Amino acid sequence: MKITMTGQNRFRVLSLVMLLLPVVSLAAGCSRDADVSRERMAAAPERLSIAAAANLKFAFDEILTAFRQQHPQIDVEITYGSSGNFFAQISQGAPFDIFFSADTTSPQKLVDEGFAERDSWFLYASGRIVVWVRNDSPLDLETLGIRAVIDPGVKKIAIANPRLAPYGVAAEEAFRTFGISRDELDARLVLGENITQAAHFVVSGGADVGILALSLALSSEMKRQGRYWEIPSDAHQPIDQAAVIMTHSRNRTAAGKFQDFVAGPEGRSILTRYGYSSPTRKSTWTGQPSGSP
Repeated sequence: MKITMTGQNRFRVLSLVMLLLPVVSLAAGCSRDADVSRERMAAAPERLSIAAAANLKFAFDEILTAFRQQHPQIDVEITYGSSGNFFAQISQGAPFDIFFSADTTSPQKLVDEGFAERDSWFLYASGRIVVWVRNDSPLDLETLGIRAVIDPGVKKIAIANPRLAPYGVAAEEAFRTFGISRDELDARLVLGENITQAAHFVVSGGADVGILALSLALSSEMKRQGRYWEIPSDAHQPIDQAAVIMTHSRNRTAAGKFQDFVAGPEGRSILTRYGYSSPTRKSTWTGQPSGSP
């Protein structure tokens, strides 16, 4: 059967096609835009903001390098500082995704106050402290040990501020264990906001001796500049260190991956090389944290 079209019919069909062309073009454009958006979303890195206690500086710099090799799609930024300051900042809404503290109490308080996820709380390491001096120091650490801090030639002693940093609390406990009274030290103590700042005081010559984290003393940078005497671990309470993921984190999956990496074989191997030992108790939440506030 042969179908013919009148001029009027041809005009109607042509008009309909002209009306539909913009719609088809718009639909095709939307489809392309959607494809581009999906590609951009797939290519966009996951962003992870980490608050980490200052004693972790050198170990975590190395951990971050190894983590990035395995997870190049995750853009990680680490801020180092005192655990006390981080606790205050997070309590006031600081947008960190995960917090690696130098104690267990600060993360537990964040859980109790609803700022951190209870099931994310875990112990990742236990730290040590040392007496550290520059290479040009006349102090005989092998003979004096921690009593180097009361040597007549010592004018300034650097420690982390005990109100902000658990490593400062451990230093004070060690002084008491060895019978060194606060009266002998008060006028000579130089308090760093965190353990890294305390280390800077000694390295720069602002202090003659410092009570520092073993993890800092083992870094290649400080090995070149000084020497240390390790304070016995039973001279102070264990410096167990815990981490938590924030309840407001928008990057929960990425935070979990970093947490798993730190707790995994490669992360633990790096922490061990920087003088950290396994925590003194269970690594998962028990509701009874140890450590100093």
